[in-house]
Amino acid sequence: MSNDASPPETDSDTDSDTHGETDGETGAVGGPAHLGEPGAPLDHKAPFFVGFVGASGALIAFWLLTNIAEISSTLMLIIVSLFLAAGLNPAVVFFERRGLRRSYAVVVVTACVLVAVTLFLVAIVPVITEQVRSITDAAPGWFDRLQNNKQVQEIDDEYDVIDKARDYVTGGDFVSTLFGGALGVGLKVLGALFNAFIVLVLTLYFLSSLATTKSALYRLAPASRRDRVGRLGDRIFESVGGYVSGAFIVAMCAGISSLVFLFIVGLGKYAVALAFVVAVLDVIPMIGATIGAVIVTAIAFAEDPKIGIACVIFYVIYQQVENYLIYPRVMSKSVDVPGAVTVIAALVGAALLGVVGALLAIPTAAAVLMLTREVFVRRQDQR
Repeated sequence: MSNDASPPETDSDTDSDTHGETDGETGAVGGPAHLGEPGAPLDHKAPFFVGFVGASGALIAFWLLTNIAEISSTLMLIIVSLFLAAGLNPAVVFFERRGLRRSYAVVVVTACVLVAVTLFLVAIVPVITEQVRSITDAAPGWFDRLQNNKQVQEIDDEYDVIDKARDYVTGGDFVSTLFGGALGVGLKVLGALFNAFIVLVLTLYFLSSLATTKSALYRLAPASRRDRVGRLGDRIFESVGGYVSGAFIVAMCAGISSLVFLFIVGLGKYAVALAFVVAVLDVIPMIGATIGAVIVTAIAFAEDPKIGIACVIFYVIYQQVENYLIYPRVMSKSVDVPGAVTVIAALVGAALLGVVGALLAIPTAAAVLMLTREVFVRRQDQR
């Protein structure tokens, strides 16, 4: 009699079937369990691990510093654009509070700035150019008057200073010499125009997306500290914006007052050019206003000693008014920096980045001081 019953399965057959199944995810026989148990994590205190990670970090830091030095000019354009965006942001906020959307407010502020720059180029630049040419033409007569001074004549007889200065100024090509020839002037102009275009584009981008940019930066902070970081960041942006707009207002006051004064004392034919020089130099902290006053006073003395004396008196009085009345009122809500810190910050900024560094030094110092008071000093007080 045939036995239809199949033989019973043994444990070995069952194990064989199980081991022969293919895992659907990995394609390996038996699944991930057969890849072995994970070992112990690396010892982070091992000498080899510490040395390797330390050397890798040093190499990466050196590589970053080298590349940052290579792109320093680009970084400077970005920083200047950020400061300009922060300076124009109060005007955008002004229009926002009156019902305009931010995009429309940015368009309005940008249009106002472009119209102002266009009007300046069309109306003022030709006048400044003509007056600079007049100053250049009058320079030989001023040098002749200097030669009549006994002390100046003694110095000139020994070093021949006046003749060299006259030849340099009246030679017609001192600007080309200054920039390295005609080709150098063209390249400098093209480079300045390109940088101005880049700054304009970046400023518009930062201005339109300032809220988004700040929000993205604040999200890098831990959630438990994000609110405080956001408050501190907003305060810094407000301070920078107030300083930039305030510096512009102070410079305009210096330029307009100089323009009116020069017309009154009889230097009207040079008034626009000299007032523009005073306004531009007044933006530079500490020494800018003094340099502008010295330039105007020197030209005034060369034109007429009485006008020179009047310029000395005027600028001495105006500097006191600006330092103790105009500047504190304009900057009262933007920056709070002690005088010694202002001087040190301006010197360090000028040594590192030139005129741009001097311009950015004071708001940067104000931000550092605020962070020190609100973070470090407060933490020390709690201990």
